[in-house]
Amino acid sequence: MCARMHGWYSCRLQSEMWRMAELLIQQGLNWITLGCIYALLAIGFSLIFGVLNVIHFSHGDVAMTAPFICLALATAFGATSPTWLVLALVIAILAVGIIGVVLDRVVIRQFRDAPAMMALVSTVALGIVIRESIRHLYPEGSNPHAFPRLVSGVAFEIAGVPVNWFALLVTVLTVVLIGLLFVFLRMTPLGLRIRAASEDRVVARMMGIRDGRVFRATFFIASAIGAIAGLLFASYAGVTRFDFGIMAGLLGFSAAVIGGLGSMPGAILGGLIIAGIEVLAQTFVPDGASYRLVFVFVLVIVVLVFRPAGLLGRPLMEKV
Repeated sequence: MCARMHGWYSCRLQSEMWRMAELLIQQGLNWITLGCIYALLAIGFSLIFGVLNVIHFSHGDVAMTAPFICLALATAFGATSPTWLVLALVIAILAVGIIGVVLDRVVIRQFRDAPAMMALVSTVALGIVIRESIRHLYPEGSNPHAFPRLVSGVAFEIAGVPVNWFALLVTVLTVVLIGLLFVFLRMTPLGLRIRAASEDRVVARMMGIRDGRVFRATFFIASAIGAIAGLLFASYAGVTRFDFGIMAGLLGFSAAVIGGLGSMPGAILGGLIIAGIEVLAQTFVPDGASYRLVFVFVLVIVVLVFRPAGLLGRPLMEKV
């Protein structure tokens, strides 16, 4: 009898352990997918802040225009084949990059040498303009719009847990983009100029670097990377809304703050940390989906209190 009971408990324990392992693997995949999307959003914030010393609060709204542009193009093409979808995605990314440059030239450029509060307020107002424009100009802009999963199906399995193609696409695409950005910033003339301007704009000007070109390139790259993140965000959620830019912007900015504004590795680390907190809260906290953002922003407050420069950021020394 005891041997039979022991065997039953042993089998049940093994079953529970196996179920827990499957849960951890599945949530680990969700963590990596979300972390990559948040990291791409945070990179845009860090890149713009690192070069212009401006917190571009409308960056999330700019990024989330990409899904609407993509849907509008797909409707205009009147086709749903993969070729047309890829073309719509590429055009949307380029269009958002150009939108970022135009917004810098028309609005943000006016506040480069102004007090930081003026640039902050202007970009918050700019985000509202973008959201309300989508809401009123896009057909049924107030309603959610379904957004297709960019790729579907199962790529392979890990211990019986399916790894879908979308998670693989997000991870590989993020790694490739970060690698290309690393190479661009360190091995191309324009990338070196951007790094020089981020270190000291005055000295860069004295060395003959045309900061206007640097700023245009910075906004185009940051906005295009943000557009990719926005497309992935909408595809992950399966829907896009005119107000998604608020949440995307807050999460991307929080990731950049946690990692350290102006730090590319910090943006990646911050994105992974925020995604990890969200996944842990939803998995192990009762009704955690309702409180996940509470945990995220509590962490932001803690980081700002104990390490204002972020985990990988450099403290700024100012003369007073």
